[in-house]
Amino acid sequence: QVHLVESGGGLVQSGESLRLSCAASGRIFSINAVGWYRQAPGKQREVVASLTIGGVTNYVDSVKGRFTISRDIAKNTVYLQMNSLIPEDTAVYYCTMDVRYPVETRMGATTLQYDFWGQGTQVTVSS
Repeated sequence: QVHLVESGGGLVQSGESLRLSCAASGRIFSINAVGWYRQAPGKQREVVASLTIGGVTNYVDSVKGRFTISRDIAKNTVYLQMNSLIPEDTAVYYCTMDVRYPVETRMGATTLQYDFWGQGTQVTVSS
């Protein structure tokens, strides 16, 4: 099984920075696209940033120029650097990874692909 563990959330003041990390563990063959989502109280979950295996990034308009998504392939870890935080960034942040992982079947060894999610980390920005 594959597990994603996020860290780095917390309480900061407006204008400050945080760096979120998400580390994948388990039997992993490869990690393709990765991303960060967030969900604020009373709102739907929204994608914040994504990063393809080819290095293409996408950001929601509200964080462009302030947030940066990156990854360390060797460590199976994805990061979200968040600068110039504002109260509207307050939410639970979730990472997701499109993971190909090995499995054993009666026909032999093969791989499966699945989008795994972390448990979420709270980010609170006070004004």
